[in-house]
Amino acid sequence: MKLTAQFRKILWITIAWTIISLFNYLIGWAALVDANFIWDANYDTGKIDHVQGIYISVLTSIFAGVIGGGAIVFLWERWLRSKPYGWTLRSILISYIIIFNLVTIPIILFNNTYGKPYGIFSSRGWEHVETAYTSPSLLVPFFFWLMVVLVTLIVFQVNDKYGPGVFRKFLLGKYFNPTREERVFMFLDLRSSTTIAEKLGEEQYFNFLKEVFQVVTPAILRHKGEIYQYVGDEMVISWEKKEGVMNNRCVNCYFDAQKLLNEKEAYFTLHYGVRPEFKAGLHYGYVMAGEIGVIKREIAYSGDVLNTTARIQSKCNEHGVNILISDALIDQLSLNTHALKNLGHIELRGRSEKVKLYALDQPN
Repeated sequence: MKLTAQFRKILWITIAWTIISLFNYLIGWAALVDANFIWDANYDTGKIDHVQGIYISVLTSIFAGVIGGGAIVFLWERWLRSKPYGWTLRSILISYIIIFNLVTIPIILFNNTYGKPYGIFSSRGWEHVETAYTSPSLLVPFFFWLMVVLVTLIVFQVNDKYGPGVFRKFLLGKYFNPTREERVFMFLDLRSSTTIAEKLGEEQYFNFLKEVFQVVTPAILRHKGEIYQYVGDEMVISWEKKEGVMNNRCVNCYFDAQKLLNEKEAYFTLHYGVRPEFKAGLHYGYVMAGEIGVIKREIAYSGDVLNTTARIQSKCNEHGVNILISDALIDQLSLNTHALKNLGHIELRGRSEKVKLYALDQPN
């Protein structure tokens, strides 16, 4: 599933870069036409082979998209998440130079031998490469595509910050004015966090949390969850109601996240001496969603459903269970593969009405 998402990213990068490459070609051609019209230049634009020009532009962008897109998805994004920025920027620049040459040299050879009597590996072809690399004009595509690469990385980084799908809504202005939405929330909290923090100390505990969140994030993305907030050792995950209840995503997300942690149990035990485990509370209802803040703008949710979900999660220890879910949400799901335990109507702090809760066991 993760590999499929990565290849989908590369495909979108390739499509976007192809469109950019075609626009770049058209802008170049328009500049020549304008030079003739405005500056009375003598460029013979009638001899331009547009078919070859478009063909080369598309070929270049596909070639660059596959190689450069692969570098972005499999290397550069990971470096940006896990390495110091200074080291990452230097490494990206060095690898970009290598990739630029891997793309540019074959394209120069192909472009200058296309339809010619001599072949792509002939001495005439390599003379064109030498000419191109001794000309300052090569700096134009070098810096142009460097900017395209950096913008692509920035888009992915900002998308990571807001969460998949949220950045697009932010750009479209969906939340500029407050919007009433029906959403599912899951408060995912680390068990025995206070004890673990005392045992590990501040710095090691911070690294522990960082790695725990990294491990469980693929499960959240796989089930279309949006990470709304990190609050200390707690993650708040949200879905639009339709997305959250489809295929029981909101519930399966918890079990998949815990499964990923169990698979890393040996690692955490070796490095931190603890086995991380989450407890979760789930509920759904209407919230107001909108942009908030001036200097640091973000999308915020407001409503009783968040407070109720937090209170539900806080009851996990009291009842000795890992996951609690409200009856309102249970009614929206199809939990045939789960063992449900009816805990009855439970009083939650800050609420006058009791809420009927269910505990869920691991799916069969």
